[in-house]
Amino acid sequence: MLSGAEMVVRSLIDQGVKQVFGYPGGAVLDIYDALHTVGGIDHVLVRHEQAAVHMADGLARATGDVGVVLVTSGPGATNAITGIATAYMDSIPLVILSGQVATSLIGYDAFQECDIGGDFPTGGQT
Repeated sequence: MLSGAEMVVRSLIDQGVKQVFGYPGGAVLDIYDALHTVGGIDHVLVRHEQAAVHMADGLARATGDVGVVLVTSGPGATNAITGIATAYMDSIPLVILSGQVATSLIGYDAFQECDIGGDFPTGGQT
């Protein structure tokens, strides 16, 4: 049986994703493991989450493909916001995958809990 992380990676492959830009963190380690075990997608390791979003934005602008970013919860997600806003304002297609705290902990100021979805007019999901 596939794990949820493997399903995410296989879905990206099914959509033709060739590269994912990101920076690992505890909340997304299962997806990072799946990137390795499933294969088929190159991961571009960055030194800052904002760089990951700008690189995915550049890929989308240059190729017309959707740029994909993988960041952890909390500071990983908030570090990505400027790049997300830039792509949003220019209508650049990006998929941002962010970790999140356990559902039962949302709203209790859990470690690295942050709702970035509410910051955008479309009400994106975190």
